[in-house]
Amino acid sequence: MILHGYWRSSSSWRVRIGFALKALDYDYRAVHLVEGGGKQHSEEYRAKNPMRQVPMLEWEENGEQIYLTQSLAILEFLDELRPTPAILPANRVHRAWSREMAEVINAGTQPLQNLAVIQKIKAETDLDAKAWCRDWIERGLSAYELLAERRAGTYSVGDEVSLADICLIPQLYNARRFDVDLEAFPTILGIEERCNALEAFQLSHPDQQPDAP
Repeated sequence: MILHGYWRSSSSWRVRIGFALKALDYDYRAVHLVEGGGKQHSEEYRAKNPMRQVPMLEWEENGEQIYLTQSLAILEFLDELRPTPAILPANRVHRAWSREMAEVINAGTQPLQNLAVIQKIKAETDLDAKAWCRDWIERGLSAYELLAERRAGTYSVGDEVSLADICLIPQLYNARRFDVDLEAFPTILGIEERCNALEAFQLSHPDQQPDAP
């Protein structure tokens, strides 16, 4: 399998965490999101991924070339490919909670501070793009903190790493880039500390990627 990604993309990082947790091998192809106007906009890449985003997983199955985009879809595919360790809890309520908390980040936070949004704000408005992003990150993390207070054990939902944690940790990296005060989120910081002690999170960190500066 080939993973197309970018070292600092939080969505790409989620998928790297999934691969590392599952101990699955993959080839990495860097897609520079800024250089030359962004390699994701090339005709070749757009033909495979019409959204022109990362990550994208590519592999061959039964003679057919398969392309799969969107980080959560890729992670659920990996969970089915290698069910252990599971990233979606067996308990149906916990599984729903894990998906909900993942979507707080995936749908409600990260898209409002990604590169395309920042570029649009800078090009077409007088808004402070960093302040804009910081406001949305704070809102998302505030919601996540309240949910985690009710549900967390060792990790976001109980005592096993789940899809929620896989989305949370890269978002915290972004939060620091935008100068978010994380001291307001003690439950989240505790979860982060415990995740960061795991090899899968260490190996998948942006600074460990071959395209990191």
